[in-house]
Amino acid sequence: YFDNIISPNHGYYSIVSKDFKETSESCYSTIKKSWAVIDKIGSEPNGLSFLSKKFKTCKYLNNTEELKDFLDSLYCDLAQYESPSFICDAMDKAGKGVDVLSRIQAGVAAYFHASHCLNMKLGEFDETFVGYAWQTCSEMVMPVGWGSNNDSMFPLEKFDMQVFIKDCKHKYSVLPRPHWITTYYGGHDMKLIL
Repeated sequence: YFDNIISPNHGYYSIVSKDFKETSESCYSTIKKSWAVIDKIGSEPNGLSFLSKKFKTCKYLNNTEELKDFLDSLYCDLAQYESPSFICDAMDKAGKGVDVLSRIQAGVAAYFHASHCLNMKLGEFDETFVGYAWQTCSEMVMPVGWGSNNDSMFPLEKFDMQVFIKDCKHKYSVLPRPHWITTYYGGHDMKLIL
């Protein structure tokens, strides 16, 4: 990303996937299969209610994207802080005969302590999150795609700049500057800036 100067737009999620795969092949495979399972169950009558109960969410899910976005953030945080083994161990201990969704839930429950309801908005409104979200809309546009290759445990979803611009205008009334970083810091000609 950053005008194709550095790694491809799926690079970040490829590294997250690699971290999980190196931790546990079965955990990686479970996560990879889970996205389709979540969508399938969520599309069924009372499916969102079932998912809400399964994951013990504090509020009922309005759509599957809420759960998938939460899991995406969780997996990325775990990879960033070198702790995928925490939930992978719980998923693996759940057993191979256990369905995919139950293994995912076992990992989430182990991480967030099963006795409490799952607050999927955790940290979403703190100053750091809000500031960073605004900054990614204004000057730090990072066109990161989800699972853009076969090795990813995330589903295929390419970055769409037009959708991103629309979301930023809606959320913050900010028009993103996708080329600001490379233009301001001279990323197109590294010899010039050194």
